[in-house]
Amino acid sequence: MNSTPSSERIHIAFYGRCNSGKSSLINALTGQEVAIVSDMAGTTTDLVSKPIELPNIGATILIDTPGIDDNTTLGEQRKAQTLKTLNKTDIAVVLFHDNDTSIEKSLIAQLKAREIPVIGVISKCDTIQNRASFTAKVNDIVGPDSITLSATTKEGIDQLLVRLASLSQQEERLITEGLCNSGDMVVLVMPQDAQAPKGRLIKPQVEVIRELLDRGCNTLCTTPEGLNAALNSLTTPPQLIITDSQVFAPVHKIVEEYRNEVVSSTPQSQQNAPLLTSFSILFARYKGDIDTFVEGGKKLLSLTSSSRVLIAEACSHIPQNEDIGRVKLPQMLRKRIGESLSIDIVGGNDFPVDLSQYDLVIHCGACMFNRRLVMSRIAQAQSQDVPITNYGIAIATLTGIIDKVVY
Repeated sequence: MNSTPSSERIHIAFYGRCNSGKSSLINALTGQEVAIVSDMAGTTTDLVSKPIELPNIGATILIDTPGIDDNTTLGEQRKAQTLKTLNKTDIAVVLFHDNDTSIEKSLIAQLKAREIPVIGVISKCDTIQNRASFTAKVNDIVGPDSITLSATTKEGIDQLLVRLASLSQQEERLITEGLCNSGDMVVLVMPQDAQAPKGRLIKPQVEVIRELLDRGCNTLCTTPEGLNAALNSLTTPPQLIITDSQVFAPVHKIVEEYRNEVVSSTPQSQQNAPLLTSFSILFARYKGDIDTFVEGGKKLLSLTSSSRVLIAEACSHIPQNEDIGRVKLPQMLRKRIGESLSIDIVGGNDFPVDLSQYDLVIHCGACMFNRRLVMSRIAQAQSQDVPITNYGIAIATLTGIIDKVVY
């Protein structure tokens, strides 16, 4: 379970005032000294994330945040980082310990506006004088099912785990949902260029291969150069062909020629001609809203040389000569639209708050992000009336094959 990617883990964030007991609670849940604990307010100054498996929940990431009332010199920056975690939080645990609950009330309003499940915890309950009245006060804010808890005596820990388990039951999502079934042959086209780490496959390829094997599909992996030979080696057409987006155009040409051969040899086999998609499009379906991405892709056809585009990558890395997001996609955009097209590129968590200056946002497949974070970025773009699309959809649109691929 420790090898489960962070993007596939349930993100549980702990919020509260300085010295409200967040770090102690995380240590009590994990049975480990994950976070530094001190009686001094403001001990946690940065976000701390701990990947762990919790009983009846599975693979999770526990996020310890600085106090939401941090009034130190860097307090405002820390509070900003804390609020940024709302974008990727699947379940929020809000700790109450101070009679003034105004800050917690404001935070919970933001959580509920984002439809993030909230668990209210009355922390350090063994030190509270008027537990019943304080509990009633918290229930008025969170709801009638807040949990009284002590990390010291372990009171309420089991109750919290049960509540977390009940909220963590997410609907199972498949990357290749609806595109193939058990027993189908699926061909994966994977360029081995400067972006492909020697001796390893990139994350989207690994996850798709694993899912296909789990689903009982037969997989055939090849490079663009070997695709013709791979297809000709098959006795029956594959159900699905998945390619890296950067070679969409040449792969589509080969697949179209293969489809024509299949149909001309056995016309009744037209319905068995292989479907074509890309890893990026698959992850756009899996992590985001594919309909929004397709609609956003149409904006590409109306951009002008005076337009401004934002390219957003989930991972932060040093650009390679053949980098898709930082090199190839900008080249394709400028070739199609004009050399003076303005393009900004951001990576990792660096996503602008104000998107209004952009005519289009093009996001990567986001294999490094959880779905909550991708959907929050889509919502952010929509709230500012800025179209947003995805690498795979953008490249398929720019190469004129968007109506020939499945999504």
